[in-house]
Amino acid sequence: MSDSGDEQLSAEERGELAQLRQRVNALESAGPPRQARHHPFRSLGSVLLILFAALLSLLSVVAVWANSIVRDTDRYVATVGPLASDPDVQQAVTKRVTNAVLAQVDVQALVKQLTDAAAQKGVPPQAAKLLGNLQGPIENGLKQVVSSSVERVVTSSAFKTVWVNANRRAHAALDKALTGQANGAVKLENNQVVIDLGPIVADVKTRLVDAGFAPAAKIPAVHTNFVVFASKDIGKIRTYMRVLQLLGGWLPVIALLIAAAGVYVAFNRRHALIGAALAVFVAMLVLGIGLTVGRDVYLNHLPPGASQAAAGSVYDALVKFLRAGVRALAAVALFTAAGAFLAGPSRIAVVTRSGCRRSIGALRDVTTSAGLRLGAVGRFVHRFKRWIGVVILVVAAIVLFTWTYPTTAVVVWTVVITLVALAIREFLDYDGSTPADGSRTGAAAAH
Repeated sequence: MSDSGDEQLSAEERGELAQLRQRVNALESAGPPRQARHHPFRSLGSVLLILFAALLSLLSVVAVWANSIVRDTDRYVATVGPLASDPDVQQAVTKRVTNAVLAQVDVQALVKQLTDAAAQKGVPPQAAKLLGNLQGPIENGLKQVVSSSVERVVTSSAFKTVWVNANRRAHAALDKALTGQANGAVKLENNQVVIDLGPIVADVKTRLVDAGFAPAAKIPAVHTNFVVFASKDIGKIRTYMRVLQLLGGWLPVIALLIAAAGVYVAFNRRHALIGAALAVFVAMLVLGIGLTVGRDVYLNHLPPGASQAAAGSVYDALVKFLRAGVRALAAVALFTAAGAFLAGPSRIAVVTRSGCRRSIGALRDVTTSAGLRLGAVGRFVHRFKRWIGVVILVVAAIVLFTWTYPTTAVVVWTVVITLVALAIREFLDYDGSTPADGSRTGAAAAH
């Protein structure tokens, strides 16, 4: 046995050791590597492209959301449909319809009819005078009756169906509402996007008549509006929404191409990729904070008499899928940055990769010892291992980019499946030059 212990190695291992020694000697004789010459304008250009891509990523999320609200009927219904069950919206609708119905009922005339009827029946004057003082109690009782009837309509399952169907039919008018040209259930009036509650008033009128309140039959057709969105700057918002809607399909592609250009021109492309991913994450963080701040600003500038609770519920519903897109893209950015970091030469990255390879290799040795033979599959994976990894990553990117409305769950599951696929690739990696059963120890002992 020599001092180096080479005699304990197999022939293949001695060959690999000789090759490593030759490479070390070549590197030592070559001297320290020359530092690449960094051009300041190239670095500046990479930074500017990455920052511009991060800004476009923020606008891309908003553009896709605006485009989906305007053009996708199912998306719009999924956005506003749950509002039919929201207690604050139900309360606001109940109050609005109740006031509209009571405005059509002349309580004073009802009291006069009651006193006249009492006088005709020979009721003593003192009693008739008492009836004339019942206007306040009658008005309060009528308000309670109407409010109860409206509340039963608004909280019923039938109202949910009517609400969803009405919004589905009205979605075609939403585009016109956002461009200032509207006729129908959804329209733009006095810087407000409103929905006509006339059908609900008609339903309440029918219920009151069926309950025995005959004066309700004289209520004419009433068209009262429920405000979905109100702002003195609705004209500007309408213009921005229209522009974002037109750019919705192209802006994400443009942002991705600019980010790729920023990474390509960088000297250290892995560092540039990490920087681009973190820049996008920061952009999503800023957008998320902006949505929260914007909610308070919007509620503080509501018109007088508007329900802040209902307006808050409507705002939350409208930006629900926008928030989901923000979280999804932020997750993609974080996973991309983590993947680029773990692919680097840092100690943490090397230890992580080595630990994963050793764990998977140990599992492969156990299974091959139990009788599994990788054979041609293992040799194929070993030969095309790099390209298989590229295909896995490309497929994952295509899935995320072509998914209609990816959520955080979609991103997480895509990453999990990608990691599993890479682990399977590592498990199947076998070049056939060593015993398949992993009995390297026995081979070494034989020498």
